[in-house]
Amino acid sequence: MEPLLGILLGLILAAASSVQNNCTCVTNKWTVCAQGGSGNCSCTLVGSNHSVDCSTLTSKCLLMRAERIPPKEKRFQDHPRGLLDNDGIYNPDCEDSGVFKARQCDQTGTCWCVNTAGVRRTETGDKSLSCGELVRTSLIYIQLKHRKRSSAFDVPDIANALTDLLESRYKLHPKYITAVKYNSPFIQIRLNQHDSEKSRCDVDIADVAYYFEKDVNDDSVFQSNSTLTVSVNGDALDIEKIRIYYVDEKPPEFCMKQLAAGVSAVVTVVTLTAGFGIAVLVILRWLRTRKYKKFEINEMGEIRTPSSQ
Repeated sequence: MEPLLGILLGLILAAASSVQNNCTCVTNKWTVCAQGGSGNCSCTLVGSNHSVDCSTLTSKCLLMRAERIPPKEKRFQDHPRGLLDNDGIYNPDCEDSGVFKARQCDQTGTCWCVNTAGVRRTETGDKSLSCGELVRTSLIYIQLKHRKRSSAFDVPDIANALTDLLESRYKLHPKYITAVKYNSPFIQIRLNQHDSEKSRCDVDIADVAYYFEKDVNDDSVFQSNSTLTVSVNGDALDIEKIRIYYVDEKPPEFCMKQLAAGVSAVVTVVTLTAGFGIAVLVILRWLRTRKYKKFEINEMGEIRTPSSQ
């Protein structure tokens, strides 16, 4: 009886261990997961107690916060990747819902306003800067370039493959994919999403663009951390470059004074260059005139200088 009980206990422990190992967040590698008493797997973001819904994408703001955690605090990861302070990625302030706060500041007290994609849309200022509402990024252009190949893909095939990718991998509803244009080797994807049409269960196009960019740059946020593979009718679509453009529902508010200062600087440079050119021409003309006056011809046809008279 005892050997049978031991075998049964071993099977239970093995099953529990297997369940524990399966307690991971598929859509976010920057999480800590634990099995609860009820058998449910709960995951929180690295460096915080913020709960993560692993059935969908994590917001860009929360991901950026997790990526800023020092490597020593990510020791549970196989290959932690630290980010430099001067690499253009800042540590954002997020609302409880995961969206960006309208005003962002760095450690020096410099502040600026951002859109829902976390992209700066104003000039920088101090902590007295007021940003008001968080302006929505409703239009995103994703520009891709694939590696050279002997023949171009068919446009419908490219469109279908990328639409399927955005829907299956990034959970984006096809209605938000308004256009896919292709002119080998360049591809442009247009994503359009307004607050009025977005439901609570829909992923945000800014989060989709961030996940996609990470995948193309071989820094996937997904737990598997596998290289992104896209197939077009059985042929691999090797994406080598990605560039993303964000368009807000309201125009950016960059200061006209700085624009005027830039225009003034250009005018000053052009004026100085023109003045320098005129001065050089005057000097060259004077030198030529002076050279001609040095020589005279007498009645006999002889050339002589004024000093020989």
